[in-house]
Amino acid sequence: MAFTINPLANPKGVKKLCELCQKPAQLKCTQCLVTFYCDPDHQLTDWISIHEKVCSLLISIHAPAPFGTLQSDQDHHHKERVKKQEYLIEIAHLEAQRWVSKKRFQDVLPAALLFLRWAMQVYGTCAVELVPAYLLLAQANIGLGSLSQAHEYLSKAEWTVMKTPGCSHTVLHQLHRTLGRLHAAMGKYTSALTHFANDVYYASEMFGLDSTVTSGGYFLMADVFLKQNKSDVALSLYAEVASSWHSHLCKLMDDVSRSGTQPEECFDEAQCVEADQMLRCLLEFEEQCVKPRPDQSVVLAHSLAMLWLLCNNYTKALEYGKKAEVLIQGLSEQNRLRESIHNLLQHAEKHLE
Repeated sequence: MAFTINPLANPKGVKKLCELCQKPAQLKCTQCLVTFYCDPDHQLTDWISIHEKVCSLLISIHAPAPFGTLQSDQDHHHKERVKKQEYLIEIAHLEAQRWVSKKRFQDVLPAALLFLRWAMQVYGTCAVELVPAYLLLAQANIGLGSLSQAHEYLSKAEWTVMKTPGCSHTVLHQLHRTLGRLHAAMGKYTSALTHFANDVYYASEMFGLDSTVTSGGYFLMADVFLKQNKSDVALSLYAEVASSWHSHLCKLMDDVSRSGTQPEECFDEAQCVEADQMLRCLLEFEEQCVKPRPDQSVVLAHSLAMLWLLCNNYTKALEYGKKAEVLIQGLSEQNRLRESIHNLLQHAEKHLE
């Protein structure tokens, strides 16, 4: 990363603005030459969050069309530029999601803002493609405790969805999930549950009632019920989440056994971190319960072992596999699960030899 302060960098009458705060800027990235900052701190923040990943791509996007070429060549240049812009949007989207999964909310903001800015350029200022960017910005601000700013982004997302007839169930479930998070953070538990119920409805319509995507809504609902001291309801929902994840991971492991290779559906870093956080939270909750449910603890430890095996982290897979092996000793009539745990341990140990 490099930067320079050059008062002559901005031609007279052309105002350069900071990439992060939109204040007047005089620092310029000396690699792409098109990104400006008001101070070194903002440049470093942007570099860590997203700019390192897209700096060279920005150079390509801003390259002018060859002068004096045929119209067909100019059209081709324009199409290629749009493809690069869409790729830039995709990278910014994935990076923002990755930072959210790691709960590094300050790092979410630059990536999500870049995602939003370029989505506006490519799709227009009222397009439904902007909604995921608004939701990521809202999640980051909820995590940072800036609830009024989160509400502002969610209002924009709601307005965009309202103006888009036939909006996909995927967008609707994501919108209601984020609204639920905001209302829960504000202590408005009744309205939070309403939004999470809508989240579950739209997610189940899109992905199925037993999918891991839908189970995320159950997990968030359970957290609200716990805050309302309704532990029985929360326990029931947690069991549903554990069952969904265990079934999903067992299916992927079966695919591995049959093919001898990694399954077609694999976890990216953000998905792995998010699943790990959820399953560990459930396992820790079970271990701290006044009335322990060893069968649930076994399922969760086994799920974590399978998750890490599928993410090629054999050390963690072995750790949770051994935990599941210990937990299942006190249970009867679990022969199939016992065999699955044994096979997983053999698989993990083989890769660590």
